[in-house]
Amino acid sequence: MIEKHIEAGRILRQVKEEAVKLVKPGVKMLEVAEFVESRIVELGAQPAFPCNISLNADAAHCTPSKNDERVFREGDVVKIDIGAHIDGYIADTAITVDLGDNEDLVKCAEVALERAIEVIEPGISTAEIGEAIESTAKEFGFKPVYNLTGHGFLPYIAHAPPTIYNYRVEKGVRIEEGMVFAIEPFITNGAGKVTDRREVEIYSVVSARPVRMKMARELLAEVEKYRTLPFAKRWLSNPREIIISKLVRDGVLRAYPVLTEVKKGLVSQAEHTVVVRESGAEIIT
Repeated sequence: MIEKHIEAGRILRQVKEEAVKLVKPGVKMLEVAEFVESRIVELGAQPAFPCNISLNADAAHCTPSKNDERVFREGDVVKIDIGAHIDGYIADTAITVDLGDNEDLVKCAEVALERAIEVIEPGISTAEIGEAIESTAKEFGFKPVYNLTGHGFLPYIAHAPPTIYNYRVEKGVRIEEGMVFAIEPFITNGAGKVTDRREVEIYSVVSARPVRMKMARELLAEVEKYRTLPFAKRWLSNPREIIISKLVRDGVLRAYPVLTEVKKGLVSQAEHTVVVRESGAEIIT
């Protein structure tokens, strides 16, 4: 099991390095997302979720639409969040590319991630990981995003216990040897909170209940291969909005709206997946 996580992480490490080189003003977001997703497959894994490319105040759940014409621009703060799995065993990583003058914001997320990983060892509490992230954010003069978290994994489930807050909580979860989870600091110069906005391009199946409409059955048959993992609307051969909306209303699909900072503050992100060893955390991404 752990070896499959590690292999997925090795693939992500290579894909991330290659993807970062593509992020330049004038390049289409869709071009980078499709490169990431296809490259993961080429290297022997499958995407664990659509490539997330979130700009500026957007923090998460943003992936290009089909035929998306948006391009990177000078000044953008670009978060690239990617995941891969082998037989359902997931690795997850993210990096921020600064196309402007936001070096401190980007560095803060990176340092927070480093310090959080440094404290990990069997027996500590996730509260200590959160404290390392929060104290680093304050040291740099920023805030963590309080309602986004790191997370564990289960087979074909990208967000599972333990939940790892980006601040110190009163009671955390005890870390044990052999755990695999993602540490994911989000740092902002805004209010420290994200909220949904209306754009939705990512969905997952949450209920296998029977549906009557033929087109709905066809859609569900098409996404069955993703199991409980998120998929992009642009991955569908016939992404009919009316069918998708009905399946969301009926509780068959879950929608993942883009998450944006409530005061439109800029957001940076850094993320690694780690395996807890006797001597500390092994970074696998």
